[in-house]
Amino acid sequence: MSDFKAQLKEQLAEVDWKDLIPHAQRDALIIVHPQLDLIEVGCAIALDDTFLVQNWISEQLIKKPSSEELSNWNEEPEIKFKTLIVQPFVIASVIPSI
Repeated sequence: MSDFKAQLKEQLAEVDWKDLIPHAQRDALIIVHPQLDLIEVGCAIALDDTFLVQNWISEQLIKKPSSEELSNWNEEPEIKFKTLIVQPFVIASVIPSI
């Protein structure tokens, strides 16, 4: 498990919104609440931890982006996200602006 987490950690990337648009268009983007660790979420999704993932979904800690979020991000394409690819999804968390 720790090897898998280390592998995911190596795949973490910081990207602009414009790089995530194609993934949002194919409905493969999952937004992760900043209070969750992207590596933990990626691990749970990859290992099909249904209980944990369903719990996060029910608490709206992971979700598909809303149309309002998409619209806001399209207006500010330079917004940065921390991302991780967990096939077939891209999971992302907004990096707070300073």
